[in-house]
Amino acid sequence: MNIFLKKTIRHIVGLSSIVIISGIAACGEHKSFSNGSDSIPSDPLNTRMYTLKNGLKVYLSVYKEEPRIQTYIAVKAGSKNDPADATGLAHYLEHMLFKGTDKFGTKDFEKETILINKIDSLYEVYRNTIDESERKKIYKNIDSVSFLASQFAIANEYDKMVAGIGAKGTNAYTSEERTVYINNIPSNQLENWITIEAERFRNPVLRLFHTELEAVYEEKNMSLDRDGDQAYETLMLNLFPNHPYGTQTTIGTIEHLKNPSLKRIKEYYEAYYVPNNMAICISGDIDPDKTIKLIEAHFGSFKNKEVSPLTLPEEKTISSPIEKEISGPDAEFVMIGYRLPGQGTKDALIAELISAMLHNGTAGLFDLNLIQQQKVLEAYSYLSVMNDYSAHILEGVTKENQKLENVKEILLAEIEKIKKGNFPDWLPQAVANDFKLSQLKQLQNNNSRAHLMVEAFSANMPINQYMAKPYEMAKITKQEIIDFANKYYQNNYVVVYKREGEKSNTKKVEKPSITEVSVNREDESPFLTTILANTPKEIEPVFIDYNKDIKTLSLKCTAPLYYSNNKENKLFSLYYVNEMGSNHNPLLQYAVNYLEFLGTTKYTAEEIKQQFYRIGCEFHVSSSEDRTYIYLEGLQENFEESIQLFEHLLANAQPNEEALRNLISDELKARSDNKKNKSYIFWNGLMNYAKYGEKSPFNNVLSNEELKNITSEQLIEVIKLLTAYKHKVLYYGPESIENISTSINKWHNPTSPLLELLPEKEFALEAHTQTNVFVVDYDMKQAEILFFSNGKKFDPQLIPITTLFNEYFGGGMSSIVFQEIREAKALAYSAFSTFSLGAKKDKNNICYAYIGTQADKLPEAMKSMNELLINMPKSDKNFKLSVDAALQKIRTSRITRTSLLFNFIDNERKGITHDTRKDIFEQLPKFSFQDLENFHAQNIKSNHYNIMVLGKKNELNLNTLKKYGKVEFLTLEQIFGY
Repeated sequence: MNIFLKKTIRHIVGLSSIVIISGIAACGEHKSFSNGSDSIPSDPLNTRMYTLKNGLKVYLSVYKEEPRIQTYIAVKAGSKNDPADATGLAHYLEHMLFKGTDKFGTKDFEKETILINKIDSLYEVYRNTIDESERKKIYKNIDSVSFLASQFAIANEYDKMVAGIGAKGTNAYTSEERTVYINNIPSNQLENWITIEAERFRNPVLRLFHTELEAVYEEKNMSLDRDGDQAYETLMLNLFPNHPYGTQTTIGTIEHLKNPSLKRIKEYYEAYYVPNNMAICISGDIDPDKTIKLIEAHFGSFKNKEVSPLTLPEEKTISSPIEKEISGPDAEFVMIGYRLPGQGTKDALIAELISAMLHNGTAGLFDLNLIQQQKVLEAYSYLSVMNDYSAHILEGVTKENQKLENVKEILLAEIEKIKKGNFPDWLPQAVANDFKLSQLKQLQNNNSRAHLMVEAFSANMPINQYMAKPYEMAKITKQEIIDFANKYYQNNYVVVYKREGEKSNTKKVEKPSITEVSVNREDESPFLTTILANTPKEIEPVFIDYNKDIKTLSLKCTAPLYYSNNKENKLFSLYYVNEMGSNHNPLLQYAVNYLEFLGTTKYTAEEIKQQFYRIGCEFHVSSSEDRTYIYLEGLQENFEESIQLFEHLLANAQPNEEALRNLISDELKARSDNKKNKSYIFWNGLMNYAKYGEKSPFNNVLSNEELKNITSEQLIEVIKLLTAYKHKVLYYGPESIENISTSINKWHNPTSPLLELLPEKEFALEAHTQTNVFVVDYDMKQAEILFFSNGKKFDPQLIPITTLFNEYFGGGMSSIVFQEIREAKALAYSAFSTFSLGAKKDKNNICYAYIGTQADKLPEAMKSMNELLINMPKSDKNFKLSVDAALQKIRTSRITRTSLLFNFIDNERKGITHDTRKDIFEQLPKFSFQDLENFHAQNIKSNHYNIMVLGKKNELNLNTLKKYGKVEFLTLEQIFGY
């Protein structure tokens, strides 16, 4: 089960959790700014912090891992700041900040603004009208005027501009405390980016609102479909019955979504989007002196304004447990929450420590006492740290025939151990050390570095104090932990039982009637023209030379060692990789899971995990259908000790019959749970069925009866042979190749000679000679649709044109698919298309297109995607933009660290011996739109597709589905094989 964080993200994007880094460095004073730069000692980031005269905070950190810059613009206002009678404003506004201003996003603002003002007024009438027939008339008028206004709008100009300057990861998110806007840009485009952002925040225009509102509706319905979201919202509402943390969700209520107010959104912008309530956080390849001058020149004229402090109610003490239940189709779980003090307090720091003492993935009380002892299927502890309060959340998933109430008691029993001091004395210090180790890893990533600054700003904490948290954590005594636990962990919790059954919440946001708006993709504003014409000196690309960038030698066991030197810190990563997986041996995945519960002739399983945790190292074994990874990582100073323990475990793992019986039982329960998880059904089950039909690598598993008959001897043999087959050894770390090979040879002594790989079971691909529609019935608000087709065998000659096609057609917010389906027609929150080349030289290419939409929009959504797959719209400007964007990414991307090693072995599987980005870079400028059309005609348009649909049967339009081909309802047994 994934931990659910209460944040909404405009498009799918990975955000790191709370970033904890220590220290900050001194820097010189800059007298041209009101406060200069704060001088803060002990800074591994060398962060400079400035405050402009208008109050704008600027955080700058130099880190030149590649010629790119990670940028965040943070506004200290989120869903907590929404009015109680108009929730979702912060999130609405986040979406609208992508729509442009009076200078871009428009062909004729003077004419457009008249219509936008009329739309504003109509929405005010609409939200204050109760009679449903009158509301429909008003909305029809809104739709009509919106269509007229769209004639003057230019959709996606912001996305086009940032794509044109080579931005990646363009996104935004809204949380309780803040709204944050994200871009990763080439270092030579800093001035253009600052110019764009200053204009973006100067005077946002709320254009194309009613189609964007549909995207927000889709987000709401997606949230309603996720049982984890509903459990979390129920928990928070009861933890915080008076505070916005509980009474308001980030997306907002259905009632408020149906009655939006552009007037209130503007008021929110005017109240909170002021420089003294904002921060620009940047980490990357920058010159701080030049950067701050550019920011001051463009943002210095913004007028500050006093931000009225929120007056929020103080929550009353919870005197006895509050129990709530919800139901839904997903697997059962229990969620327990405690209300704790907020950010910036020592109490919050102790709570973070306790949470990690319970669950850190290796040696926490949950990890060793519950997961290792197989008392529950899954157990988690995590802390949601907010400014006013924190929420400590525990989660547990039941084993077969286990009651949720029993899981609750098991989780609470571990809290009681903390209260009684019944935990190892070394554990708190080991947790603090683990935070420090995580900090070292975060220092290697500009995204983490910049996000840290956002966290500190949002938390109203001095950055040095925020960054010193792991070191302050190390000072916390055992008695302080015990005292804290006894004070805060009483019968003052909320528990939510998520039971399996019909959905508790049957409401959804209904589909209004919307006229397709104009996107005017061939038009461009003078502002965009100026930005894209301002071309700084190009950054020259750096391509990998495998012969120079990777050192190789043959180890004593004859396995090749591929080596890359870490010159940055004292961390290492060691991988043993063999090209075998479940397609070669169906027992492999079970052996890998079994290893987690095994001890050796010298150590128990618990002692092994504790020892790895104490020395700051971790090991993992994982397998896919055609590859197995055995890897070890941590502090180089403990390499010898860790590899010795690592190899000892692999060679001397001892059978544990009780663990095996529990493992089999848990695997059977997990199988049952997977058949209830819509994401797993769709992206694993249906995706493989679309590609292979009934027999696929996905369901190439032991039957339930075969699983029950597995023996320890079978699995132990697989474990002991993990490194006996031909494999590769990859090392990235600070030690020299000579010294590290000596250490590896000392401890890594598999069977000699290495065994040949087992033969791989082949699976026949679906021929796709006609279009078929396969449907799985699932209780959900939305419908998810996948068009899927198998292509020809991998051909390296297609790599350049595939890169361009994905950039132009279906890859991002400025792509054709996104513009047509979301921006113009408001048919989906998420829509994309991908042409994916085979992962090996003998594997087939695939094409798939995805839509996540309301079930009542399915006919229009499918029609729109199908039309795009058959007839790709031509846009000369989008084509040029796509070429330029792809070139910019290659110019400024750098493949380093372990990515360098994996790039090499992944290309090796394809028969490629060089960096293919060089081919792409050389070919892109030579392509014409005709080349793209030819590719589309040969690889997309001419295909027959398997169309996979997941949704509630009685809400799907079967007549629409039948128009595309024969409709077959699949059972989960057909898909899963059990």
